[in-house]
Amino acid sequence: MSEAHGNIIKTPKQLIIMVFACFFVPLIIILLLLVYVNSGKRIADSGASTELLIKPVAQLNFKDASAPREFQTGEQVYKAVCSSCHASGAAGAPKFGDAGAWSARLGKGYDGLLTSVIKGKGAMPARGGANPTDTSDYELGRSVVYVVNSAGGKLSEPKAPVPAAPEAK
Repeated sequence: MSEAHGNIIKTPKQLIIMVFACFFVPLIIILLLLVYVNSGKRIADSGASTELLIKPVAQLNFKDASAPREFQTGEQVYKAVCSSCHASGAAGAPKFGDAGAWSARLGKGYDGLLTSVIKGKGAMPARGGANPTDTSDYELGRSVVYVVNSAGGKLSEPKAPVPAAPEAK
């Protein structure tokens, strides 16, 4: 009762057709797919698009250390450093302009608030995460005045630091 299966390919002509089909048909399909993929509209390449693609990600800005420092306003410091948390109230930070949230903190006065900013408090990192070389204590003080006064406080602007005298050579 054993039934032996016969070969599918019985003649040399069938062998040649099968070899052709197994080799050339996939090759032709691949070539047709490549032609189809590459036949889309080509956008004319401009020098500007090339410049944009190869532009460096980071850039260096050099500062003249001997030049007199231009201090940021309280609003500039707030927008650059503080607004990431105080604009939305993230991590329990009192919102900008919310008199109710700031009322308990106003009792500390300017010096107490500035100490909290410089040393950090709760989820707020020291200096609000700002680098001391980029944002001075005076600039942080200006931001404290800006934020507190927006919430109904009446703090006066801190006095600008006296520039250091140039060293004698």
